[in-house]
Amino acid sequence: MQFINPPGAPKPTSSYSQGVLVPVGARRLIISGQVGVTPDGVVLQGMRAQTEQLFANMKAVLQAAGMDARDVVKIVTYCTRPMETGVVREVRSQFFESHTPASTFLIVPALANPDFLIEIEAEAVKED
Repeated sequence: MQFINPPGAPKPTSSYSQGVLVPVGARRLIISGQVGVTPDGVVLQGMRAQTEQLFANMKAVLQAAGMDARDVVKIVTYCTRPMETGVVREVRSQFFESHTPASTFLIVPALANPDFLIEIEAEAVKED
């Protein structure tokens, strides 16, 4: 895969790429929106806890498909608290380390459960 940040586009404001070029024939995994719920069904409290848990859930889905965080090419973040985007970006950067998938970040009024503060969906690609 090729992660693209060309000089003719704005520089990303945090850890993401403007585009990702995916080769033909690669395996593609679509990951449903992950939320801050533990495997036993507990909704964690607070933005940091929910964000850390959703990335743990995402990691489990990736591993089940034989992939890891470096295979993620795109994420979409739905956040209900605009004042806590810094926390989300910090946890996201810890999860991805130096990896920079394409990213869209949306502020929304609510999610499916009123206790959910954040939800992130993803796409991953692995070259065979």
